[in-house]
Amino acid sequence: MVNRPGRGAPATAVSPVRRAAQVVGAVFLLIGVLGFIPGITSDYYDLMFAGHESEAKLFGLFQVSVLHNIVHLLFGVAGLALSRAVSGARTYLVAGGAIYLVLWLYGLVVNHNSAANFIPLNGADNWLHLLLGIGMIALGVGLTRRPAGARR
Repeated sequence: MVNRPGRGAPATAVSPVRRAAQVVGAVFLLIGVLGFIPGITSDYYDLMFAGHESEAKLFGLFQVSVLHNIVHLLFGVAGLALSRAVSGARTYLVAGGAIYLVLWLYGLVVNHNSAANFIPLNGADNWLHLLLGIGMIALGVGLTRRPAGARR
C-alpha cells in the first residue's frame, strides 16, 4: 500500500498507545527522581534502602525507600523504551497495570509493619496502585482496540 498525501496519519504521528506509554514512563521517571529530593519527600533523612522502617514520604503521603524510587526510575525507563512500538507500548501498559494490581493485592494482605513490607507500602500507596493498575490496563487495551468490523 502506498502512502498518499492526505490519507492516513502523517508519517511523524505517534499512535495514541505509544504516546500514553511515553507519558506514563516519563511520569514514573519524574516520580523516581522526586523521591530523592528533600522537601518534596518529607522525612527525607529517614529514607532507608528498603523496608517498612523507611519513614520518608513522597509529597508527605506515599511511603518510599531508595529501592522504591529505583523501581520507579526503572519502570519509567521501561515505558520510554517500550513506547517505540505499538506492541511494546501496549505490553508495557497492560503488563505494568497487571503488576500494579498484584502490588495492590500484596499491599492489602501484607502487614505494613512486618519485614514482608520491603518495598515499603502504606494505605495511600495501595489506593494509588489500584488506580494505576486499572488505568494502565484501560489505556493499553482501550487505545489498541479495533473498531467493530475493522479488518485485521
